[in-house]
Order: sequence, then structure tokens, then C-alpha cells
Amino acid sequence: MKIMIASDLHGSAYYTSKLLEAFEREKQEKLLLLGDILYHGPRNELPRDYSPKDVISMLNPLAKKILSVRGNCDAEVDQMVLDFPVMADYCVMFEAGKTIYATHGHVFGENNPPKLQNGDILLGGHTHIPACVNHGYWYLNPGSVSLPKDKSWHGYIAFENGIFVWKDFDGAIRMRWDTENDKPTCTD
Repeated sequence: MKIMIASDLHGSAYYTSKLLEAFEREKQEKLLLLGDILYHGPRNELPRDYSPKDVISMLNPLAKKILSVRGNCDAEVDQMVLDFPVMADYCVMFEAGKTIYATHGHVFGENNPPKLQNGDILLGGHTHIPACVNHGYWYLNPGSVSLPKDKSWHGYIAFENGIFVWKDFDGAIRMRWDTENDKPTCTD
């Protein structure tokens, strides 16, 4: 299955449209959103073309293709306007022989992981910084769609057949990790 993994849209209509263009271009089957979908949060600057209503209208037609977890900026009122579940703190998937624990990162994250076994994968957003780090378990972060930090890029992860590929919206590959290989490759 082809899964696009993204986080921290923060209500940016501009970058959500870039994300959905990439989703279509790459013929992804599912979009896994790691939280902070509509609201920008009190600590963040307003993202480009901040328009939560437009983001709602862009995402709702894809409701059957979207999996999502709750971010620290997501609230019950968001669930009232979105046509896909957004209030779960985490989801667990089994793919390519791996257990994948997906969460936003504000409760469980790289420095406070859930109970994981060696080789498991923790997917999280929240920091807005792309990552692929081996702690016995693997911590993967797609970075932020709309508000990247630490000189990173606007982007996402494409996942298929055990391979995670971090991309920017120009389609450039920034990092790559094959779950059969213990060393991710970076292109920066």
C-alpha cells in the first residue's frame, strides 16, 4: 500500500494544496495525518494563506482515504467540521513486517516513547523537524507541511513496500530509509 505521511498543516490552504497535489501526482492510496490540521497554535506564526475553512473543504472530499491522529492544536470542534476521525491519540499499523505506532508527538514522542520493541517504528510530528533516528526503535518525523523548523523543508514522507522517502513539494528526495537497512540516507 502507498501511504503519504504528513503533519502540522496548521490551517495553511497554500501548503495543503501542495500536499494534495503531491498526493495525486504520486498516486498515493492513503494519507496519514499526524495532527495539527486546522489551527496554527499560539506559539506559531500564521502560516501562508491561513484558512482553516479552505483546508476543511480540501480534505473532506478525501475522507475515505485519510487516517488521522489528534495533535495538540486539534480540538473537538475540529471533529465537528471534518468528515474523518481526528480525535484518536494514536493508531497502530502493521506493515512490511513492522509495528508502526503513529501519534502526533506531544504525549508520546522521541524523548517519551510508548512501550516499543526493538525494530518498531514511532511516527510523530509536533517538532516540525524531519527525522529518522534509531533508538532501538526507529523514530520517524515527516517535518511540517506548513511551518518547517530548524532550516528544514515543507514536505512529507511517501511510504511503500517498507521504504520511507522524505520529499519536499518540488518532488526532491531529502532522505530515504529502507526498513531492511539500518542506515537511512540523507541527500542534504
